[in-house]
Amino acid sequence: MSTLHKNCLAQPGRKKVQVSFVIRDEEERRHRAGVNSLQLDSKQGILYSAGRDGIIRQWDVRDNVEATYLRSLEHHTDWVNDIVLCCGGHYLISASSDTTVKLWGLRKENTCLSTLRTHKDYVRALAYARDKEVVASAGLDKTIFMWDVHMLTTLTTTNNTVTTASLPGSKNSIYSLAMNNSGTVLISGSTEKVLRVWDTRTSDCMMKLIGHTDNVKALVVNRDGTQCLSGSSDGTIKLWSLGQQQCIQTLRIHKEGVWALAATENFSHVVSGGRDKKIYMTDLKNPNRVQLICNELAPVVKMVTTPDMSAIWVATSESSINCWKLRKSDESADLEGESSVPFNQEPFQTLQGAAAIRKYHVLNDKRTILTQDTEKNVSVYDVLKASKLQDLGQIDFDEEIKKRHRIIFIPNWFNVDLKTGMLTIHLGQDENDCFAAWVSAKEAGINVTDDNLRVNYGNRMLRSLLENWLNRIQTDHGSPEGIQSTELNAQTKLDSQCCKIPRHTPLMISEVGGRCLYRMLVSQAGDENDVSILNETIPPWVMNVIVEKSIPKALKISFYLVPLSNTCIRPVKNGTLRPSRDRLVANDFIQVQKIAEYIHEKLSENDGSSPYNKTSDCISNHLQGNTPEKNFELSCNDQILSPTMDLRTVKHFIWKSSADLTIYFKAKH
Repeated sequence: MSTLHKNCLAQPGRKKVQVSFVIRDEEERRHRAGVNSLQLDSKQGILYSAGRDGIIRQWDVRDNVEATYLRSLEHHTDWVNDIVLCCGGHYLISASSDTTVKLWGLRKENTCLSTLRTHKDYVRALAYARDKEVVASAGLDKTIFMWDVHMLTTLTTTNNTVTTASLPGSKNSIYSLAMNNSGTVLISGSTEKVLRVWDTRTSDCMMKLIGHTDNVKALVVNRDGTQCLSGSSDGTIKLWSLGQQQCIQTLRIHKEGVWALAATENFSHVVSGGRDKKIYMTDLKNPNRVQLICNELAPVVKMVTTPDMSAIWVATSESSINCWKLRKSDESADLEGESSVPFNQEPFQTLQGAAAIRKYHVLNDKRTILTQDTEKNVSVYDVLKASKLQDLGQIDFDEEIKKRHRIIFIPNWFNVDLKTGMLTIHLGQDENDCFAAWVSAKEAGINVTDDNLRVNYGNRMLRSLLENWLNRIQTDHGSPEGIQSTELNAQTKLDSQCCKIPRHTPLMISEVGGRCLYRMLVSQAGDENDVSILNETIPPWVMNVIVEKSIPKALKISFYLVPLSNTCIRPVKNGTLRPSRDRLVANDFIQVQKIAEYIHEKLSENDGSSPYNKTSDCISNHLQGNTPEKNFELSCNDQILSPTMDLRTVKHFIWKSSADLTIYFKAKH
């Protein structure tokens, strides 16, 4: 065993680890699913949007310029739930459902500078103290962490140890945070239905504000930390006095949950949005003065206003981002007058999103996937090529599945995830065994002369995904024992014919159902830094097969092979006719023609060892000069079997029973 493999194995108590990849375009310029958070750099004229597709995008939204896509920040592997701009727009911090908080450099690098893995569950919210350059993060692990942004900027890939203050004591998952500019007051909202107010200097909870009857989803605190606005799934907005420790005003404007809030600098007006898809502006000094700003097409998740409060960018659970004009605060309408008539009929600007995949079906060949997106468009994907094959348009999804149905059975060897709106493929050893699918070279699309050659989809897929890493470690450590360079070249040739993975494909190593251990592009797997990290994170079950060359075992099927009662062949044992049957075991991919060859071989034996008795000379004559499949007809459940059908297909589509398969045969006359 190589030293490399020993190091990987020496990790006791480690959770199950899987290898995943995303089938996507090289450049995803538009959000594929809902948008969770927004930040506006008004000086640079750049809007930042955090997507459920795991991507943070930058948009040019300068005045008098049509809003356009600039670039993407990609390193998260799950929903990006919140983002904040820091240090005058030089850095951005993001929080994700992949349980990480990341720091991004924006001026030169436009890359992820450091990853913080302190949280143990989804990170849902961030809060920023501008005067102190401190950021707080919180989520479903019920813990709040405080981060010094200046300290985070000093971290490197080799020196990434960081100490941070934590604010423990929350009893429920935290969904919202707010902090004043000086960082003296931090407020958290959760499924506990109360607001907890924290002293960041002592990490103590100073008070609990009780009044909401459901999850607190949105918070805004004023500059000096004396007042706070909260929005809840109970449909209300509450204004709190922190000095009095009580609610001083309750607004019941929305018919459903309030999920997003934005307030004027002096706390004179609040803009609110939520599940009812409506955005209102309310005068806090005169709550009857309410203006319906617009009707969105989907529930409102996040909002950010321009500095002069002339417009507001809105993120929803759909992929497009709209900008709406705001009425001046002194022009708000009376609730009983114009509030039902929106100030905007159409958005001022729209950053168009893309359709998200919401439905899929894996065809029986276990490599082709049919998908349907939110616009009802149907597409065809090839898992082995990690790419889209065809757009079929708005056709009947179920009819297309029937049209492409084949009577072939191949075991499931991957799982599909649509959470990000794109196809994410998971390879592992939990629900579906990555190495379960053995197929003929012809079925895999490999051009070889040997019809008996079988390939393992999971093996080929992993070798192609990690090709650059394999080449690098073979150069650094030498080829594995017993593997010659000619064989390695042959393996690479097979891989390239079977699986051709685009270099831009994102590749992830992650715990099953848990956090991501590492993410990179397929093209980066051979880079020096990435190789050293992969050596530590690639799971042993992958190393055993693609490095140590431990051939995956094929699944076995037991079956009985029985002559039909009207045939001139009888089963024998020790030279005497018998009614009993032999129980045979074979690889599940063995084809019917191979079973016919077995029968032919046994009936051709002249030494008395054949398990079958030829009761007529017709068999002896028939065996002469014919191929086995022409000599014998095999059947199951009264259905004649095609010579190219394999055992697993026979059992799944024809036998349809968990009991041992029974195949009958007779001589053709």
